[in-house]
Amino acid sequence: MKTCRTLKCSIVTAAVLAGYSGAAASAGFQLLEQNASGLGNAYAGQAASAQDASTIFFNPAGMTLLPGRNAVGAVNFIRPSAEFTNTGSTTASPLLPLGGNGGDAGDWAVVPNFYYSWQVNPKVFVGLGVNVPFGLKTEYDSNWVGRFHAITSELKTLNINPSVALKVSETLSVGAGVNYQRADAKLSNAVNFGALGEGVATVEGHDSAWGWNAGVLFSLSPDTRIGAAYRSSIGYKIDASVAFANRPPALAGQVPDGAVTADVRMPATASLSLFHRLNPEWDLLADVSWTDWSTIGVLNIVRDNGRLLSTTPLHWKDSWRFSVGANYHYNNEWTFRFGASYDQTPINEADRTPRVPDNDRTWLALGAQYRLSKQLAIDAGYAYLFVKDSSINLCNPPQAAANPPACAGKNNLVGNYENDIHILSMQLRYTY
Repeated sequence: MKTCRTLKCSIVTAAVLAGYSGAAASAGFQLLEQNASGLGNAYAGQAASAQDASTIFFNPAGMTLLPGRNAVGAVNFIRPSAEFTNTGSTTASPLLPLGGNGGDAGDWAVVPNFYYSWQVNPKVFVGLGVNVPFGLKTEYDSNWVGRFHAITSELKTLNINPSVALKVSETLSVGAGVNYQRADAKLSNAVNFGALGEGVATVEGHDSAWGWNAGVLFSLSPDTRIGAAYRSSIGYKIDASVAFANRPPALAGQVPDGAVTADVRMPATASLSLFHRLNPEWDLLADVSWTDWSTIGVLNIVRDNGRLLSTTPLHWKDSWRFSVGANYHYNNEWTFRFGASYDQTPINEADRTPRVPDNDRTWLALGAQYRLSKQLAIDAGYAYLFVKDSSINLCNPPQAAANPPACAGKNNLVGNYENDIHILSMQLRYTY
C-alpha cells in the first residue's frame, strides 16, 4: 500500500480487479454489491453516508467528505439458489423425453470492485470507480424439462466510472461522472428438430456503451445529511453469433450458424438517502430507490439478414427498494452495522422465464468494521435474502391450465421456484 500513492497506480490496480463475474442479487439482474461497508446496512443510506470512496458509485458528491486520498477494494461472494419443481410441463412430441427439474440453477459468483478518490484542493475532488453494476447467471442441467426455454443465461458487465465532485458550500456538494460500460452475454437453449431429434442453440456476443451519473449531498446539520443520486440508462446493440450443436446435416441450410444482434437497454436508477448521527454511538440510515426496469420489454434476437431468430416477451415494470440500517460505534476500533430491505421484483408474473426466475425479496444484513490504524480499515458484511416463492407457466396461451388442449404440440414449462441468496463481502480501505 505504501508504494501505491498515485492515481496511475490506482488505475493499474483497477485493471487487475477487472476480472468479473455476475450473479443477480438485487431485483432483476442488478448488483448493489458495490462495497462491503454498505452490505451490513443492506445498502441503506448509501447516497448520503459517504463512508469511503465507494460513494463514487452511489453518489459522487460524497467524495467531498473524504479528505486526502482514499482507496477501497472489495470482493463480494454471491450464492443465489433457484430450484424448480415441475407441476405439469409437457413436450411438443412424445418422442422427446420430458426431462428432470434441472438442479439448482444458481452457483457461487465473485464480484470485485475498486474505488479511488483524491482531494485536489479544498473544493474539488476527483475519483475513479471500477465495478460490476449488472450481472446474471443461471444454468440448468442440459436435459431438464425447461431446456427448450433456457439452459444457460449469462450477463456480465464491467463499468469504468471517472468522477468529479465540487464542494459548493459547507452545506451543499454536487458530483457527476461518466460511465464506460461493456456487456458480455451468453444464452443457450434446446431446439426441437422434430423427427430428427433435438439440438442446442447458443448465442454469444458483446457491446460497449456510455452513460453518466450525478448526485447532490445536502447537510441539514452537522449530524444529518440527505443525498440524492441518479444513474442513466445505457443502451446496447449487442453484436453476437448463434451456433447450433447436434444440428442434423439436412437442416444446415435451413438453420445456419451466423451473426445476430440484440438491442438491450440497462435501466436508469434513482435514489434518495438519509444519514443521521443520533449520538456518538449510533448512526441511523434510510433509503428509497427506483429502477426503470420498464425499458426491458421484448427481447428480439435478429439475424444479420433481418430475419427474427427468437423473441422473448418480458414486459418488466419499474421497481422500488426500501431499506433501513444502523451503525453502532463500539469503540475507536470497532463499528457494527445492521440493516434490512424490501426489494420489489420488476418481473411480470405472466412473463416470468427460467432465465430470470425472480420475485420480491427481503434482505437481512449485518457487518463490522475494524480499524487497524488511522489509515487502514477492514470491513466485512453478510446478508441473507428471503426470496418469495414464484410460479412459472410458459404454456401459450397462459390460460392453458384451464384449457389443456390449447397447449397441445408445444414445449410447455409449468411449475414452481424456491429461491434464496447468500452474500458475503470483504473490503480493505486505505486513506493517506
